[in-house]
Amino acid sequence: MNFEKLQVWQRSARLSAELYKALRHLRDFGFKDQVTRAGLSIPSNIAEGMTRYTPRDKRHFLVIARGSCSELRTQIYIGMDIDYIKAQQGRRWLQETREISSMLHGLISSLDNE
Repeated sequence: MNFEKLQVWQRSARLSAELYKALRHLRDFGFKDQVTRAGLSIPSNIAEGMTRYTPRDKRHFLVIARGSCSELRTQIYIGMDIDYIKAQQGRRWLQETREISSMLHGLISSLDNE
């Protein structure tokens, strides 16, 4: 399966790019690095997993991607609380991470049924 055609990869890659753009001027480099790395990890692990040969290997990387999605959601909540991320933007990103996580869950489940 070509990962570039997967909607979950496309959406997570777009989210990662949005994070980089939105936080580019943030001076708290530790926070910015943590958020952007978690965001980048999602599509990267989807890509790596989907190019593996066995369902078990694919599943492993998709589970990591889903964990990174949860990590990112946590960081967004914190970013909103400390006023690094505007509430409206944060709520949109939170919803996007929920939907991406759900899509990953479905993809993982489909591999379990192979």
